[in-house]
Parts: sequence; C-alpha cells; structure tokens
Amino acid sequence: MTQAVPYPRVPARLVLASLAALWACYFLVASLRGAVMGFDLAWPILSRRLTICVLSMLVMAAVWPLLQMLDRKSNGVRLAVVLVGALPLALVLSVINDTIFADIEVPQAFGDKEDQAAIKAGNVRISRDEAGNILVDLPKPPEPPAPPTFSSSEAEDGAAVPAVPPPPQDVTATRNGSAITIHTSEALGQEYGRWAAIADTAFGRYFLVLAWVALYFALAKAEEARAAERREGEYRRAAEAAELRSLRYQVNPHFLFNTLNSLSALVMTGKQDDAEEMLQTLSTFYRRTLSGDPTTDMRLEDEIELQKLYFAIEAVRFPNRLLTRIDLDDAVANAMVPGMILQPLVENSVKYAVSATREPVTIAIEARREASLAGDDLVITVRDNGPGASLTKTEGFGIGLSNVRDRLRARYGDAASMTCGKRPEGGFATVLRLPLDLGVSSVRG
Repeated sequence: MTQAVPYPRVPARLVLASLAALWACYFLVASLRGAVMGFDLAWPILSRRLTICVLSMLVMAAVWPLLQMLDRKSNGVRLAVVLVGALPLALVLSVINDTIFADIEVPQAFGDKEDQAAIKAGNVRISRDEAGNILVDLPKPPEPPAPPTFSSSEAEDGAAVPAVPPPPQDVTATRNGSAITIHTSEALGQEYGRWAAIADTAFGRYFLVLAWVALYFALAKAEEARAAERREGEYRRAAEAAELRSLRYQVNPHFLFNTLNSLSALVMTGKQDDAEEMLQTLSTFYRRTLSGDPTTDMRLEDEIELQKLYFAIEAVRFPNRLLTRIDLDDAVANAMVPGMILQPLVENSVKYAVSATREPVTIAIEARREASLAGDDLVITVRDNGPGASLTKTEGFGIGLSNVRDRLRARYGDAASMTCGKRPEGGFATVLRLPLDLGVSSVRG
C-alpha cells in the first residue's frame, strides 16, 4: 500500500520570522513617522507601540493554522476567503491598538509646563492617528477683542451698554488655521471619536493583514516549488539507477548464453572434467557478481579479478589459443569503476579474435593514471592481436560496445569517454577514459 506524499508546508520558524519582520518594520516606520511630525521618541509611546506589535504578531500567528487550510484551494477561493476574513482580524488588531493607548496621559509624554497648563485648561484639541500616536493641536494666541457694540438710542444718550451676546448653541465650529474643532455633547463625542479612531486604524490594519497573507502564500508556493524539485531529483536518480541496473543485467544473460554453449560443446565432446571445472568457475564468477548492488562501483582490482575468472572459463574452450596479460598500475588498483564494465570488452575479444583464428591470441588489459585539464583520469585499455573484426560485422559486437558506452554515459555523463578501433599493427583495441576516483570499495570479491 503506497503512502500519500505529505503536502509541503511553510515551516513554523519561517512563518514567525515573517511576522516578526513585518511588525518590526511597522514599529520602525511608525516611530520615524512620529519623529518627522515633530513628536519626541518618548518611552510611554514607544513601549505601548512595542506591546501592540508583539500582541498583534501573536494574534496573526494564531490565524496561521486557518491559512494552512487554504493551501490546496484555488486562487479564487483563497482571494475571497482572505478578503472577507481579514476584516474581523483587522478590527481585532485595531481594538488592541485602542486599548493599549487608552490609559496614556498626554501631559506626561509631551509639552512643557505652558503646554500642560493649556491642556488642563481645555484649550487644546487631542486626538489619535491611525498608528495610535497622540496628536496635540495647541491654540493660537488670542486675537484682540472687537470694540463693543452700542444700540442707536444708547449711543445718542452716551450710555455704553454692550449688546446682548447670542445664545449658546449645542454645536459650534471654530477654525484655527487649518484645524477645526467640533464641540458637541461630551459623552456622545467621546464615544463617537473612539469608534471612529478604531475604524480608521482598522482600515490600515486591513491592508497590513493582506500584505502578510500575500507573503505567506508566496512562501507556500516557494515550498511547493522546492518540494517539486526534490521529487524531480529523486525521480531522476531512480531512473538513472534503473537504467544502470538494466544495462548491468544485460551483460549477465549475454555472458551466460555464451558460457552455456561452451559447456554444451564440452559435454558433447566427452570432456566432463573440463565441463565440471568450468561449472565451478562459473559458480564463483556469479557468486561475486551477484553479491552486491549492480548500481554501485567496485575496485578496479576486483573488477580485473572477475575478468580473470572469465578467462579461466574460456580457457577451457581454448586451452592453446587464449593468452592473457594484465598490466595494472598500483596507483590505480583501488580506483572505483562500474561493476563488470570490462566484461563486454573482454568477451568481444574472445569471440571475435580468439574464436576467429587458429593462432594464439593475446588479450591484454592495461590500466594507468593520466593527468588532464579536469584532473587525473583513469585510462583502461582492452586490446587483442587477433584479426580485428569490424564494428558492423555482427550484431553482437555492437551490443557489447553500446552497453559499455551507455553505462559510462549514465554514470559519468560527459566526463567519461570510450574510443575503439583497429590497431595499425593488427588486432582491435578499446580505450575507456573516466574520472579517477580513489574511494572505498562498496563491493568486495
């Protein structure tokens, strides 16, 4: 039963970091704004603003699990839910702002003694902006009083009786420069002003919430992209491993087919002892080749030991024609190579050099270290002095070389190469050049 792949989530530390960065930015901008407007950076204001930022961050963090429920929804559903859901959240943040600033005493935070006296006398207007800052409008100096007004009859009698002032109104408006103060019923005005300030602050918090939600969904998309990249890498590695296994297992049936034909010929000619020796050697060969993962590398020294077993198997068929020579540099004995990478090359030399002539044929394996622009390379050469069969002479010859070329490409990409062809002095040679890797073997013979 396959397990469902977990949906990628934004890590909690990243969510909290985004909230902390958002409210830290708000704190700095609001404080600098107050300083530019002429207010000192007083601690009573800064401490309350800092408290608001911390509480607001915690409230928005509590909404995070609800946002996770929208991760798999369409963009339209996300937009509709966020636009509606941000309204109550913004109102909650605004109420927090109003509650924190409700107990502040303006005379303790701003102004000198004259300003404080004016505040106590009620000659100033005090209000809050959307950031929770206290705004104080001090009155202008009083203008000189206008001359008294006399009635016509009294003016003639010389009696200076001032005119009766108009009766007081419930609501009056006075203009001092650009500031207008509305005087109304005290209780009603305070309540209306409080909720008006809350609504005004909620409007600003609304867009602050939308900005963070947009940032959260951007982080969620980034997590999805990273998860997709990881899955793609896993699929690519699995495909490469499957290709390597396929190519590796393609070698064994081909070799087994030729060996069984040889055993059949020995049995039919009455050479039971040779057939028994061949079977024992074949058993040892397969026990070593099947003991490890076909996608892992093995030491070059162990790879050559496998080829010696193969030579022993084929020597039963060609006791007088098959000669071998191994030239292994000690500096590359522990170099890592793909398992059985030399098997198709050696098998081709036996099939198209030893079998094709009655004369003795020598198959040589050489390995050395060479310097290159990209670093040290491992150069392995498999050659023979037989007739030198053409690459297109038979189908089997092409399969063996194609198998080696494909395995090198799957394992090393463009870092490895294979060249082959007839030798000027006779015979055929194949040269493998691959990056030198002196790692620890994962497969032992």
